[in-house]
Amino acid sequence: MAEILSLLVSIFQNKLANTLLLLISFYAVLKSVVSYNKSHDNRSLVMAALFIFLAFEAWSRVYETNVKAFFEKFRILLVLFPIVIFLVYSTIEKKRHAQEKEKQVIKGAFQQYLAPSVIDELLKNPDKLKLGGEKKELTIFFSDIRGFTTLSEKLTPEQLVQLLNEYLSEMTDIVLKKNGLVDKYIGDAIMAFWGAPLDNPKHAESAAETVIEMKRKLEELQKNWKTRGMPVVNIGVGLNTGNVIVGNMGSKQRFDYTVMGDTVNLASRLEGTTKEYGVLSIVSETTYDKIKDKGFVCRELDFIKVKGKNKPIKIFELVEKEDAVSAADRKFIKIFEEGLSLYRNRKWDEASDRFVNALKMKDDLSSKNFIDRCKEYKKNPPPKDWDGSFTMTHK
Repeated sequence: MAEILSLLVSIFQNKLANTLLLLISFYAVLKSVVSYNKSHDNRSLVMAALFIFLAFEAWSRVYETNVKAFFEKFRILLVLFPIVIFLVYSTIEKKRHAQEKEKQVIKGAFQQYLAPSVIDELLKNPDKLKLGGEKKELTIFFSDIRGFTTLSEKLTPEQLVQLLNEYLSEMTDIVLKKNGLVDKYIGDAIMAFWGAPLDNPKHAESAAETVIEMKRKLEELQKNWKTRGMPVVNIGVGLNTGNVIVGNMGSKQRFDYTVMGDTVNLASRLEGTTKEYGVLSIVSETTYDKIKDKGFVCRELDFIKVKGKNKPIKIFELVEKEDAVSAADRKFIKIFEEGLSLYRNRKWDEASDRFVNALKMKDDLSSKNFIDRCKEYKKNPPPKDWDGSFTMTHK
């Protein structure tokens, strides 16, 4: 102990050592104030007080004066030192307040539409939410309740609101769990997307997993509603992957974080197309290409031109995850797709036989539609330059 005290005395008697100690003490005071500003831990203030004491002690040693003489010689510091400390603290506090305000704006704008983990990332990187848009590849989701008008006529307003709230709450929870962003609710419809504001290279997979979970949750809800004497609710879902403009659209006073572009429009069209094929979900070829080797089973449905578009696209039903598809379902898909290939090669009778066999395995509206098409094309063949596509006449 005596050796330690002797070492400390020798240090304080060395002018160079005291000069270094003075500089270190000033730096440590500033760091302690910054640390307190971040953590509000009183230990930081204690450390600041300690280093202020060491700074005065080192100063008196360097300038070989006692405390009284120090204040007489450097009385200007009595004014300047508190001002400097105040300005430093005020600047730090102002910056902290601005950051907190920005965080509150982000939380207020997104807490109902994003998972907490995603919001936390945005709080760390608020620059991702600048006003304006950027071009980015995303996966867009639209869902809608089938026959909502008829459904509303069967229920009282109170019952309708309760059913809608139950449905939308459960579906939204699944979107958020898969780190999607709920863009908006349009009555009973949901619009969401994956891949922004935070990057997600697996956005198509996340969206597909969301659809599968929604399908399973809907089956649970349907059983529950049935036991309560409520009508059965069915939905349609459209998924499309492609480039969009995504960002804060609007003015500085009022804006929405949303997406725009043909990719969005096509996703909406695909949701409406589910009614024509009697399936819960339809994904575009671009989405299919992203998920086909990722454990999902899809059935190719058709080659169509949606309303307002001249270029045909392949569409697929998102059936299930691979481990949840039975051998019977796989056989059904195989027979249907064989029929589809024969249909495109104008082999109407053979194609029709395949669709009839598929229909025997499952009550499938798509198979019924193709049987009707085969009969019609056998009577009135399509033109020689027919590419196998079917033109949708409505949204």
